Amino acid sequence: MFDPSASERYGVSPRDAAAKIRTGIICNPKSHRNRSSVEATKPFLSGTVLAVTPRTQAELAEVLTDFARHGIELLVIDGGDGTIRDVMTAAARVWTGAAPRVAIVPSGKTNALALDLGIPDDWTLDQALTAARAGNVKIRSPIEVIRKDTGARLHGFLLGAGAFVDATALAQRTHRAGAFNGVAVGLALCWAILQTLFGGANSSWRAGNRMRIRFESRGDEGVHAAGRNTDSDRARYILLASTLKRMPIGIRPFGVPRAGLKTLLVDAPPRWLAAATPLIVAGSPAAWLDRAGYHRIDSPSFDLSMDSGFILDGEVYPGGDLTIREARALRFVVP
Repeated sequence: MFDPSASERYGVSPRDAAAKIRTGIICNPKSHRNRSSVEATKPFLSGTVLAVTPRTQAELAEVLTDFARHGIELLVIDGGDGTIRDVMTAAARVWTGAAPRVAIVPSGKTNALALDLGIPDDWTLDQALTAARAGNVKIRSPIEVIRKDTGARLHGFLLGAGAFVDATALAQRTHRAGAFNGVAVGLALCWAILQTLFGGANSSWRAGNRMRIRFESRGDEGVHAAGRNTDSDRARYILLASTLKRMPIGIRPFGVPRAGLKTLLVDAPPRWLAAATPLIVAGSPAAWLDRAGYHRIDSPSFDLSMDSGFILDGEVYPGGDLTIREARALRFVVP
């Protein structure tokens, strides 16, 4: 629902203003570095831009439905990766046809999408609107996660399972210690690797999680689609999938930066982890990595069945029978 404080502070009826604006702002006041609250957008509330702070998923859906009804051309998301995930998930149900351009004001603890798009940490709402008027955009396609039993769908940009779930839990603890963005991600992954290396042969980190995976055939044998023994039911150490080109702190788990849905799948227990880790992080194309169980696969979609949970942009979701695929492309405003 529209933020009632807008009319109280500025004497503007949210419904009247919404009938005139072409830009809608979703603002998460709980984001770590939120900068474009309703108060901050005062210069833009005269029939041009309306800031909204939905408090629940139901309110978010109502807000986006109103935005679509009034034909907004630009959707601004002020928040981090989690806020973007929630908005993209709800927006996909609202805009089944042409979607508005999307502008990100990065104010969360993790802002991987903003980093990938080249948006600086200190980018403001004013700068985002100026870039939108200039027509500066980059194209990105979110990941779509579909539950086969219910048809429920999620949209995000970085999915992980196996050791990545425990690593993310650690990253969230490092948030409380003051580490954010790529620093938190790096610390978490380093800790996961150390636990695996020194946890002993019976370590739960080494045991992995059982996953049944089937990749859709690409119809070619591209260098990034070679993975052996990947369509099977067995224990996996880690699964990462993303449509981002550029990852935090410069890591390249999928190899050469490129568009599309990319997957890193590591068999459990991981072999030669100490030797493989620096090569995976650096994006090395060394052929022995695939033979050792470190598979990089490009595929527009894959089916995944597992009892354990998975992470999508920082949030844990229960496992089950899932289809993971590349969603339709969106236009993101960039500097």
